[in-house]
Amino acid sequence: MANLLVVAEARDGRVGGASREAVSLAASLAGPLGAEVEALVVGGPGVSADAGSVGAAGAATVRVAEHEALAEYSPEGYTQVVVEHVRGGDYVAVLFSATTQGKDLAPRVAAVLDVPLATDVTGVEVEDGVLVIERPISAGKAFARLALDATPVMASLRPNVFPVTEVGGEAAISAYTPDLDASSWKVRVLERKQTGGGSVDVAEAAIVVAGGRGMKDPSNWNLLESLRDAIGAGAALGASRAVVDAGWRPHGEQVGQTGKTVAPTLYIAVGISGAIQHLAGMRTAKTIVAINKDADAPIFNVADYGIVGDLFEVVPRLSEEIAALKAGG
Repeated sequence: MANLLVVAEARDGRVGGASREAVSLAASLAGPLGAEVEALVVGGPGVSADAGSVGAAGAATVRVAEHEALAEYSPEGYTQVVVEHVRGGDYVAVLFSATTQGKDLAPRVAAVLDVPLATDVTGVEVEDGVLVIERPISAGKAFARLALDATPVMASLRPNVFPVTEVGGEAAISAYTPDLDASSWKVRVLERKQTGGGSVDVAEAAIVVAGGRGMKDPSNWNLLESLRDAIGAGAALGASRAVVDAGWRPHGEQVGQTGKTVAPTLYIAVGISGAIQHLAGMRTAKTIVAINKDADAPIFNVADYGIVGDLFEVVPRLSEEIAALKAGG
């Protein structure tokens, strides 16, 4: 029986939420395809401790590849492990999360296996036994529906798009040590530095507070930081390209066509006019709130809620109200 394989991503020994989303989607597709869901977790020694968490999202079995050389992401090492695993099994589809790591790993695996890859996927369904994939094109202004003529079908899924349905199951977990020669790898991670004060990655955040040129000066970013902190866990800061190009914010926070694509539950755009390049990176957010003093700003065309006003008055008041609500006041 052909199965569905999800390449689950572990960071600091824990399987990420985007991977559970992928597993939950695979579980919803397994019935119509007559398949079971298998997850592959790659990492350093001890990563199997959290591997069982994907069982509750619908994985029937979990294979864990543990190796000291895999404690940090290695393009060559991870590609070798995933390719060997896919070749050793019978899979109708292989799913990745379109995280920073997944966007690097998935095309490498697809290239070695010589199969097409659908990236940044926002919809998958089964029609007459065939997986039909939906993904945005033309900077998000349209969506393409694809049926890939390949076995296995390979796709990377945009984070925060697919809901996680906890089925409460327990997966059968088995760990192994892959045969690797790390000395032949051309790229090695020597050091990892945390940016953004340890906050969640904007591409994976459930809530994004983003600022643009309307913030006027980088020193004013404390207003957005206060709003993010008032919202609490799961919120991250984002920025427009103009802000990043000006050196106000790090590139890791850039949202847009040349930055990161996000699909949070809530996207708060502060002082962002809404250029098409920025909209391409955030228009699939479930709820968009725009704060801008220009009533004709394009951002209002995609916003679910809009506030026309001075952000320097609106944002502090918004932070205060959110804090009061959370405090029960």
